[in-house]
Amino acid sequence: MGVSRGHFYFAQRGHYHFAATFDAADPENRLVTDELERRWNQALERVREIETRIAAYQDGHAQHRPATQKEFEELAANLEAVWHDSGTDIRLKKRIVRTLIEEVVVDVDGAAGEIILVIHWKGGVHTELRLPRRRRGQNNSQAPKALIDAVIALARICSDDLIAGLLNRNGMLTGRGNRWTRERVTALRSHHHIPAYSSDKATAEGWMNLTKAATFVGVSSRTLRLAVDRGEIEAEHPLPDGPWIFRKRVLESEAAIQFAQRVRREKPAVLFDSQPAFDFRRT
Repeated sequence: MGVSRGHFYFAQRGHYHFAATFDAADPENRLVTDELERRWNQALERVREIETRIAAYQDGHAQHRPATQKEFEELAANLEAVWHDSGTDIRLKKRIVRTLIEEVVVDVDGAAGEIILVIHWKGGVHTELRLPRRRRGQNNSQAPKALIDAVIALARICSDDLIAGLLNRNGMLTGRGNRWTRERVTALRSHHHIPAYSSDKATAEGWMNLTKAATFVGVSSRTLRLAVDRGEIEAEHPLPDGPWIFRKRVLESEAAIQFAQRVRREKPAVLFDSQPAFDFRRT
């Protein structure tokens, strides 16, 4: 716990006050002077105690040099990353808000059914945001079943960061009309008791994307994808612009084994092909 300068100053004032009173006392009045001397000594002891605490506090807290203009520019460039980083403490986020925003003025546009937010930034710039107004009886935070089902399937092979990107790519918004972030996906999973992605769990349960599944079967990704389209191999495709999800036990079925054997006998021109790591239309 730090020691304030106010306490130190108060103790010094007390010291000077008692000293002056002691000097002004009648020497013959020993009871008064003895009491003043006792108080004076207590004040001196208090001053020494506060000085010791100040020195200990300063030794334990290094004095930080003022930030340079370049450091401020780098912080501004990385502000979004700092804000969305799960390791950022909520107290730091509050300090960032207090540092950047002067005030937020809220109004309602009844005709448009919107809430108007005017953000007054510290530098004098104003930003206006419009959000859909919740109507009576409407629960904007309720996620549709199709979205929940998609997150359940995607969480088998994708992290929350990746799920957020996939939902945004497919034009899916939160119940309040916002874009998805890792934190919002995590909150959705927690609310609906959806397990988080784990590579160990995915391996144990046998979940794979298209690339891994094709390698497991021994055919090209394109060939396996065509087999899925024909209904020969079962797979999940929770989002139109997203990954295909396979399960190992399906790929080990008799139908899958026969399919792989047939492909090898027919000797297609391409048995294996490469695919970009993030092209989810093919994964």
